[in-house]
Amino acid sequence: MILIALAAVVVIALIAISLMGSTTGLSKFDNVLVPQSMIASLNVSNQLLSSVGIGASGNFPKKITAPALALNGKPQILYIGAEYCPYCAAERWPMIIALSRFGTFSNLHFMTSSSTDYAPSTPTFTFYNSSYQSSYISFTSVETLTNNLVNGTYPTLQTLSDSQSNIQSTFDSGGGIPFVDFANMSTLSGSTYAPTVLQGMNWTQIIAQLNNTNSTVSQSVLGSANLLTAQICKATNNTPASVCTQSYIKKIEAFA
Repeated sequence: MILIALAAVVVIALIAISLMGSTTGLSKFDNVLVPQSMIASLNVSNQLLSSVGIGASGNFPKKITAPALALNGKPQILYIGAEYCPYCAAERWPMIIALSRFGTFSNLHFMTSSSTDYAPSTPTFTFYNSSYQSSYISFTSVETLTNNLVNGTYPTLQTLSDSQSNIQSTFDSGGGIPFVDFANMSTLSGSTYAPTVLQGMNWTQIIAQLNNTNSTVSQSVLGSANLLTAQICKATNNTPASVCTQSYIKKIEAFA
């Protein structure tokens, strides 16, 4: 057991060292488990989020009228995306930051978007095989396709249920991704900022940029995280108060 633990520490250390270096070959980290310390670093301070506010985020979610979407007695946040998708790659960053304000992720894995698509090899994470625990919401993710072309197509990773497919077709007839349903109170189709914002950086460099509130990365990612947080707060009837009664979140709720 001691040897296993030491091996795990060595692997995490090697990942950290590698991520601090070149941005080439990021795909070698695809499906590698993210160290819990890095997940914890995405639980961004309220002070930092407050200083950014709405930032440079755009493509606001749209309000919808539909029966409440819930799972296990809690409002359900449904995400539909794919590992190859650069827009999904961009959106997972603010989604993880926003969702981390309401619960805890474990078993997230590193991922890069397709190397042959727009904004190639955008550094991100995958929700596939991850888990999320929250007292306030249920989070369901569906990563439909992988990021590696095989005979000209991306292999299927996860399949939408009939109800999930119906939700997407009802509120986004074009079937675009990423698609996020906030408990059937609002939906988001597409990313809230351009994936090119993350180009030329690795994971640790992106996280470092989050702390610079004047950076394009911080303005885009944290601004989007606040936008998504406001949508979740509407679904939870503004709980927890420590998140949802913040003045900047209430201000975003009022117009987005």
